[in-house]
Amino acid sequence: MVHAYIMVKAAAVTNGIDRLKEDLLAVDHGIVSAHIVAGDVDFIVKVDVDSPADVKEVAGGIQAIDGIEDTQTYIAMD
Repeated sequence: MVHAYIMVKAAAVTNGIDRLKEDLLAVDHGIVSAHIVAGDVDFIVKVDVDSPADVKEVAGGIQAIDGIEDTQTYIAMD
């Protein structure tokens, strides 16, 4: 099992941060949770998948969401 955290920065949100959170949670597989946070990013998304390639697939799904500006992915090493 591969655990990863994806930091997500939203573009100027016109339809609301809650809608973006729903869109994040709707990404096909692997997302365990998504939290709206204060700071340099707008969401922290926890991902549990079978392989690093699956992490990349989930990150790509997040990046494809309208209103997402940038992501940074961190794979847990323990």
